[in-house]
Amino acid sequence: MKAVQFNEYRGPEVLKIVEIDEPHAGPGQVRVAVKAAGVNPAEWKIRAGLFKDFMPVEFPSGVGFEGAGIVDEVGEGVTGVAVGDAVFGSGAGTAAEYAVLNYWARKPDDMPFDVAGGFSVASETAIRSLDYAGAKAGETVLICGAAGGVGSAAVQIARARGMTVIGTASAAKHDYLRDLGALPTTYEPGLAARVKELAPQGVDVALDLAGAGIIPELIEITGDASRVLSIVDFTAPEHGAQFTPTPQENPEQALAEAARLYSEGALRLQVEKTFPLAQIAEARALSAEGHVTGKLVVTVS
Repeated sequence: MKAVQFNEYRGPEVLKIVEIDEPHAGPGQVRVAVKAAGVNPAEWKIRAGLFKDFMPVEFPSGVGFEGAGIVDEVGEGVTGVAVGDAVFGSGAGTAAEYAVLNYWARKPDDMPFDVAGGFSVASETAIRSLDYAGAKAGETVLICGAAGGVGSAAVQIARARGMTVIGTASAAKHDYLRDLGALPTTYEPGLAARVKELAPQGVDVALDLAGAGIIPELIEITGDASRVLSIVDFTAPEHGAQFTPTPQENPEQALAEAARLYSEGALRLQVEKTFPLAQIAEARALSAEGHVTGKLVVTVS
């Protein structure tokens, strides 16, 4: 089958489409014929070697954490899904014609495959972040980096759960955040003062989805380090805040909730641009620029 791999730490130019043996579903897994695969910021950082000291890869390395497609193999012990079902979920090496998923949910019938391909990581990470930070109905949540894939999902899920949301993004993306249900502000210095104007009653929870080195300021804003969480700043625990780099214990539950919210019209994912598999280097280069609204997705024919 065709798959994307890289053999050294460097820029997107090292990504190559190669012919490799097809993977097969092991116990507790399913294999899908991939229709689309999401592009996530962590992937270019891994490829560039920024995480090699604590997350080294074995070369040649596949590409892609998430995808959507049609199940064509069901592993031992798997129930509730059959060959021919359309699913979305997470695994490894999903930028390929076939990929094995470790957890998944059924794709809603009205969800296009390009949306489904980028739905898993954003929705699971958003739900995990809100849950770990203890965000509850009636509370106010500050989301830093609210216009990206995870941020967009977190805003909508928090609103669906009855929370008030303040989101940071560049001024050009403020209308987008308003459409999602957030009160927008910029991320320049002086965040605490701007947030106080938007939420005089205070902020209960703060999520750092951008990694801009603002953990101390978020702790000041919330007044409680345990209710500040980052998915990107490894120094968060040094300040008493939380850091969550990996999926929760039962991620399929989060995906099922996200699929339900999508079917109810409460959760949408904006796909800013799709790329054919042959243009995956361009997709990763655009992701690394850090200005994506929603998600980038690679489609596989």
